[in-house]
Amino acid sequence: SFNHQNDRIWAEEAPDNEERAVERTQKTESMMVWASISARGKTPLVFVDQKTKIDRYVYMDLLRKNLFPWAEDVFGDEEWTFQQDDLNPLDYSVWSILEENACQKPHPNVESLKKAWKEITLETLVKIVDNFPKRLKARIDARGGHFE
Repeated sequence: SFNHQNDRIWAEEAPDNEERAVERTQKTESMMVWASISARGKTPLVFVDQKTKIDRYVYMDLLRKNLFPWAEDVFGDEEWTFQQDDLNPLDYSVWSILEENACQKPHPNVESLKKAWKEITLETLVKIVDNFPKRLKARIDARGGHFE
């Protein structure tokens, strides 16, 4: 993540007054984003209003409107399983890809996040999903404890 406090400019001569001005946002806006992946593709990003309190009803509505129609298009009549949270590939892999590609510096809007999401290839998703059994085994070997 980008940290303004780590930015320093060392110069032989003092800069003129215009170059001394530094713009800083004290509290940047944040947002909640929902998404889902499989070895067949990824859902569109869903941006949740910052004021929304996510409870089971709001979450189920989000799934009904976004996940279920997408899954029907992708899987048709085939069986599929929805994995939420525990050892979730989005948490241990995809969000770090997005952070690396979209959060290197602050942005005035979400376009860089949308672009980074689009750039995640099906090949990358397949590798992430194929790695999941190894992570489950590592969790079992660690007896539910922490593992790298």
